Amino acid sequence: MSEPVRIVLYSHDSTGLGHVRRNLSLAHHLALALPRLTGRPVAGLLATGLPQASRFPLPEGFDWLALPGVTKGEGGYRPRHLDASMESLVDLRSHLLETALLRFAPDLVVVDRHPFGVRKELRRPLKKLRRRRPETRVVLGLREVLDAPKVAAREWADLGDQELLAGLVDEVWVYGDRSVHDPAATGELPPALARRVRYTGYLAHGRDLNPPPSRWDANVPFVLTTVGGGSDGADVARVAAAAPVPEGHEHLVVTGPQMSAEDRAAVRAAAAPGAIVVESVSGLSPHITTASAVVSMGGYNSVCEILATDTPALVVPRETPRTEQLIRARSLRRVGALDMLRERDLTPEAVGEWLAEAVTRRTDRSTLLRDGLARVPHLVASLLDPTQEGAA
Repeated sequence: MSEPVRIVLYSHDSTGLGHVRRNLSLAHHLALALPRLTGRPVAGLLATGLPQASRFPLPEGFDWLALPGVTKGEGGYRPRHLDASMESLVDLRSHLLETALLRFAPDLVVVDRHPFGVRKELRRPLKKLRRRRPETRVVLGLREVLDAPKVAAREWADLGDQELLAGLVDEVWVYGDRSVHDPAATGELPPALARRVRYTGYLAHGRDLNPPPSRWDANVPFVLTTVGGGSDGADVARVAAAAPVPEGHEHLVVTGPQMSAEDRAAVRAAAAPGAIVVESVSGLSPHITTASAVVSMGGYNSVCEILATDTPALVVPRETPRTEQLIRARSLRRVGALDMLRERDLTPEAVGEWLAEAVTRRTDRSTLLRDGLARVPHLVASLLDPTQEGAA
């Protein structure tokens, strides 16, 4: 049997599930498509410090690389559970990553969003991997919006040596449609990396390769509110739950597994007649597809699940501490892909008025590039074997 293509997908993961879910979607499609494109099986590690990640099914040939968790507090990152200083925790994580990279000897490393990880924990492992295995390709995977250009520039500067960064990253994959938002053109990327960008299209279609059946009867119309993992969605969920429900519909409000019990109780207490509040559902994508309308925050994964459908969407973007969601919502509103409501304008009446109108229509998003998950395996195949460049 041929040697497998070895892949490591790293996500720093401190709060929400967005980063690890993005890498997990990529892993499923790589496991499915790369054997056909390369003639080799796939073996992979998904590196994350989120214990909730293990509840998601893994693709064949992959396993979790569990790191001690970190979370964000008022003073920045801190250990999630381990009774240790942040310095010692980062050192431990860095050594675990270094051992995994050098022993597993991957052909490809995909780093989600933060090129050096938490407090530069990946810097030393990537430098050693580059010296030990110069043939290993390293990709930085970025959502299509990073932040306001000045904020993004500050973060790149904080990484230090830009020449070192450019020497460690072979390609940058931007998971979006360049015609909607182009981070290279806005200045969200440093020049050295902007020259290495490949635009994949949104990671929208195919997020659930084997979607479970919806638990809601498609013959019973319903509208849906989702706030992703729920760690920062309590206000949106509570206000949306209190909105008047369109006649003849139910309102399914999904709080997410990371919302606190106290906040979830407040959402239930605010729920209007016809609103049903649950922590999670079995497969959110099919629910978005069959809903008459959806209210959502503006996180990348939630928006991609919406973009894969023709369900009308009202996005209430988070505006602090980052403006990423606001920029994304504005860009997609400009091309007619969704509607947007600012946090300052969020009221039950405003949401109810939008729902009443939205359930009478659908939204055509067919002009957007939404097949990024199908394109990425071709990018990998051409990166590992440049003679396949035409396949990408």
